[in-house]
Amino acid sequence: MRILITGGAGFIGSHLSERHLALGDEVFIIDNLSTSVITNVQHMEGNSRFHCKIDDVLNVEVMRRLVEECDLIYHLAAAVGVEYILQNPLQTLMTNIRGTEIVLELANEKKKKVVLASTSEIYGKKNGHVPFREDSDRILGPTTVVRWSYSTTKAVDELLALAYWREKRLPTVIVRPFNVIGPRQTGQYGMVVPRFVKQAMLGDPITVYDDGEQRRCWTYIDDALDGLMALATSDRAAGEIVNLGSNFESSIKDLAFKIKELTRSESEVAFIPYDETRTRNGLYEDLVYRAPELEKIRTLVGYDPKVNLDEALVRIIDDYKR
Repeated sequence: MRILITGGAGFIGSHLSERHLALGDEVFIIDNLSTSVITNVQHMEGNSRFHCKIDDVLNVEVMRRLVEECDLIYHLAAAVGVEYILQNPLQTLMTNIRGTEIVLELANEKKKKVVLASTSEIYGKKNGHVPFREDSDRILGPTTVVRWSYSTTKAVDELLALAYWREKRLPTVIVRPFNVIGPRQTGQYGMVVPRFVKQAMLGDPITVYDDGEQRRCWTYIDDALDGLMALATSDRAAGEIVNLGSNFESSIKDLAFKIKELTRSESEVAFIPYDETRTRNGLYEDLVYRAPELEKIRTLVGYDPKVNLDEALVRIIDDYKR
């Protein structure tokens, strides 16, 4: 197959590129390097089946040529990470909504299948119904809190993809990842696992916001790719919204102490009150608990995540050491 991956130099996109190359596919990626680094994909540049374009998904003519080249599109390009979104609210809106609009418009011209990476942020605040099902209600905070702009842009992306499926019969699959972690992920834009690992290995304080009782389910990149690629090739998944995650759960506080132990670090675990960090200007609001219901993805493609949190952290730490 000929695969197009937008945001292909990012954490997930670069691993996805490797997987498809290993299958013998030809891979085209586009990335503007706003939240990724070229070193993620440089080791693939010697492969004649790998093609890298440094440009923006908002460039319609470049995107048109790439879409025409390919059989399947993974649309991963987006403004991501809490810190990036807080600092770039306008770019977040433009990239996430207009970028997706362009991908779907061009894909529809040739009826190319699109796998749209959405987010678990779609679900918003805990609403008493956890784990979240794909048809769970959404409860968001006020528009003055910048965090909710990301969830809202992704909701618009989903609505666009569903409309193209229902009205134009463009095959689309909407995937909602839950806290995917692994090598190459950066903590620069707010991702907690690489931030903790880096702090621990440098001997810096491991900084936990508030009391650290916020709970998440962690999905190792290999498991996430298994699910993502299975959904991409499943005819049954067309027009569906699907959670992609795991049930390997931990609080942020326990995560910090676990990383401290696994790295044999002398770092202290430091608890930072929220009013000293992101929330002091009223633009950010944290979420207490987020966990996915995985019945749908198991039924559709037999998805079964295997890498538990301890093993995932060992692999990530080993990669940092290397």
